[in-house]
Amino acid sequence: MLDARAGFDCTVAMMKTKIFAAFAGIVVVATGCVNTVSGTKSPAIWFGRDSVSGRYQRPMDQVYQAAIAAINTDGVLVTEYIPHDTTNSVRALYGRVGERNVWVRVEQSDASLTDVTVQARTKFGDTDIDVAHEVEKEIALQLQSAR
Repeated sequence: MLDARAGFDCTVAMMKTKIFAAFAGIVVVATGCVNTVSGTKSPAIWFGRDSVSGRYQRPMDQVYQAAIAAINTDGVLVTEYIPHDTTNSVRALYGRVGERNVWVRVEQSDASLTDVTVQARTKFGDTDIDVAHEVEKEIALQLQSAR
């Protein structure tokens, strides 16, 4: 009778190990790297919507300056750059708004139209569509006040 219980404890320990291994595998599969709107990669959870787009009938330089002002109003601008795989009609910037990482891509789609895409994620890589939307609207407000 005592030997039967020892065998059962071993089975429970093996099951716990298998469940932990399955959970660790799910965590590894769920996390990884995501492409940012600026063309870089960031460690993050790959599922979920994290970006907001807007289109403005303004020159690209004016929209880009509004994007810089929007990031500086709400947070800190970390870097500005032109993505390598694009022409000079695309500019990007990266900043931090609160505890969120924010990427902004400004692209001239036509002579008088400029597209803006804002992407935001938490420091742990989770999506934050609310902050992305807030920054995109701040860009619109900066453009409105520049008139």
